Amino acid sequence: MGAVLGLCSAAQMACCCTSAACSLCCSACPSCANSTSTRLMYTLMLLLVMVAACVTLAPGLHEQMKKVPFCENSTGIVPGNFKVDCDQAVGYLAVYRICFAACLFFVLMALIMIGVKSSKDPRAGIQNGFWGIKYLVVIGGIIGAFFIPEGQFASTWMVFGMIGGFCFIIIQLILIIDFAHSWAEKWVSNYEESQSRGWYSALLLAMLSCYALTLTGIVLLYVYYTKPDGCDLSKFFISFNLILVVIASAISILPSVQEHQPRSGLLQSAVVSLYVMYLTWSALSNSAGECNASISATNESSFDKQSIIGLVIWVCSVLYSCVRTASSSSKITMSEHILAKEGAGGYDSIEGDGGEAGRDETKVFDNEADDVAYSWTFFHVVFALASLYIMMTLTNWYNPSSQLSKENVASMWIKITSSWLCVGLYVWTLVAPAVFPDRDFS
Repeated sequence: MGAVLGLCSAAQMACCCTSAACSLCCSACPSCANSTSTRLMYTLMLLLVMVAACVTLAPGLHEQMKKVPFCENSTGIVPGNFKVDCDQAVGYLAVYRICFAACLFFVLMALIMIGVKSSKDPRAGIQNGFWGIKYLVVIGGIIGAFFIPEGQFASTWMVFGMIGGFCFIIIQLILIIDFAHSWAEKWVSNYEESQSRGWYSALLLAMLSCYALTLTGIVLLYVYYTKPDGCDLSKFFISFNLILVVIASAISILPSVQEHQPRSGLLQSAVVSLYVMYLTWSALSNSAGECNASISATNESSFDKQSIIGLVIWVCSVLYSCVRTASSSSKITMSEHILAKEGAGGYDSIEGDGGEAGRDETKVFDNEADDVAYSWTFFHVVFALASLYIMMTLTNWYNPSSQLSKENVASMWIKITSSWLCVGLYVWTLVAPAVFPDRDFS
């Protein structure tokens, strides 16, 4: 019963309608599995958390808060002695508090969902429904987080943020590599079936475009993040990663690799190379001052282009994990633990209110009656890590102190290490079938 109620709640929230208008609105909504609709709803929740965090970084907000009468540094007058430190409601520290509450919510959900095997479990209703209550819990947690004394909160939570952000980057690497393989396999399959020059041209154009952007990025990194004298570490990072992507591209077209993976090619390598260059740029953005072209006289409540691109990549990877189902490439990239499996469970129907008698429209169907399509606990762990990644990205991986330091050596090494892991993981997906021919990677 809890699963059915959860599915109805998910359908109503997804259709943005009340129960009275559900039959009118939901009739235009496509049917989908509860494993997809639920993950999309949690993604929407995390997106709203990100928007709230971005609002606290809005330029000029700090000055506007001075006009609020009950703020401690306000120029206005309020009766009584009620004063609030409104500085905690804006800036990097506010982002830390908002993401702290979101992270704790997903950690709590992960603990609740331990051991769930199917939607017949009584806890399925909590996972798939009660959205109004869950949103209120998150809002209440965010409000409560602003009452946490500053003390060592920022410095301690920053350590958790860096560790969690790095772990999410690794998951993001897996999803991006899986995307590169799936994209290439799909287009190559279309070309082989149709022998159309259109698909061949699209493959060639996509591959050349990614490599062109990668090469352009390398040139720009040398121009803006190195100097003729000095900046040896920056030169090493750029040159070493250039060598790595060239080696990875060469491995992708080796005869032994092509023998076991006929659809492996330069398109996957081009996508991975472009992402590695982004990670290199992101790492150099936290390098030493004299070699860092991104350092400027910005204030504490702003975030740069690198942060925006990072958030766009995050949104794309999370949405990809929501709508994508595990396939053959997942066996190599290990993303079958993140992506949903095709379920063969029963169907739960949602009856439209006020419709014709006996009218039965299936909009959100239960595909997890026999077995869950994805690990519910691991899903919430990933979203907890994603909230930490959002926190660190919005704050540019800097310490949220009044004296904002533009250098962050720990962040630089986290990001450059993740770029090396990206290449290593991609090369593994290429050579694994050849190294272990007895294992089934198809």
